[in-house]
Amino acid sequence: MRYALALDLVDDPEKIAAYEKAHEAIWPEVHAHLRAAGVLDMEIYRLGTRLFMLMEVDPAVYSDDALREASLANPAIVKWEALMGSYQVPTPWTPSDVKWAPMARIFSLAQQ
Repeated sequence: MRYALALDLVDDPEKIAAYEKAHEAIWPEVHAHLRAAGVLDMEIYRLGTRLFMLMEVDPAVYSDDALREASLANPAIVKWEALMGSYQVPTPWTPSDVKWAPMARIFSLAQQ
């Protein structure tokens, strides 16, 4: 199963550079946490301040709710998310209780 998500970055070149630097080698605890949650692959792309995440998950293991609960129970993940949150802002279309906003697929070449 694939998810496409969007988020914005603070419009500050130094913060953008720090965010990208942090993702050159994520913390081992973050890697292990994502794998344990059923995340098979994750890629983040940037255009200006807009981020696009493509996340592949094992549908037999992955659950948004389970990942959220496990994240809140893991001090390393709470610390990582606080650090990442200092670089991030919601998109103009993101609900107030959401961080990474799901994107709607509007085209699939494979389904044409």
